[in-house]
Amino acid sequence: MTPGRRAAILARMDITVRRAEPGDFEGLWRVFSDESAYSGTLQLPLPSRELWRTRLADPAEGHYRFVACAGDEIVGSAGLHPAANSPRRAHAMSVGVAVAGSWQGKGAGKALLSALTGFADGWLHVFRLELTVFTDNERAIALYRKFGFEAEGTHRAYALRDGRYADVLAMARLRPKPR
Repeated sequence: MTPGRRAAILARMDITVRRAEPGDFEGLWRVFSDESAYSGTLQLPLPSRELWRTRLADPAEGHYRFVACAGDEIVGSAGLHPAANSPRRAHAMSVGVAVAGSWQGKGAGKALLSALTGFADGWLHVFRLELTVFTDNERAIALYRKFGFEAEGTHRAYALRDGRYADVLAMARLRPKPR
């Protein structure tokens, strides 16, 4: 099967989301080795496999990581992380999402956010989800808005990205009222 044919078949496959497991380190390493994925996060380029093996083998308490899969291939990752180490911020969690470049715009981010918000709303005592997104990432901002995230402000020169300081939009989502 040619690589183009394989990509076309995979693009038509459903994307499933599940909790990350220790054996997923190779797949996450591949996602975060993709410039279009890591440049939209605060991850550094050129990650090592060992970094991801360690992160998945011994996850920190209260941190939840999900993976998006197309068949057996990991195509994205999302995490829920405590917003702070203070009981006064126990109601809030920070969100992080990354999708491999070849899968951006194909439903992986939507599937990850759906699983992540459903998990936070239905299974965790989380009232506030918060994130930052680079201001030039219009596709991600539009997706976050579809899931109820609202802009709260801009952090100027927030992070160094490829030798330049970049601004981010701070966004948050408050838990919807119960049904």
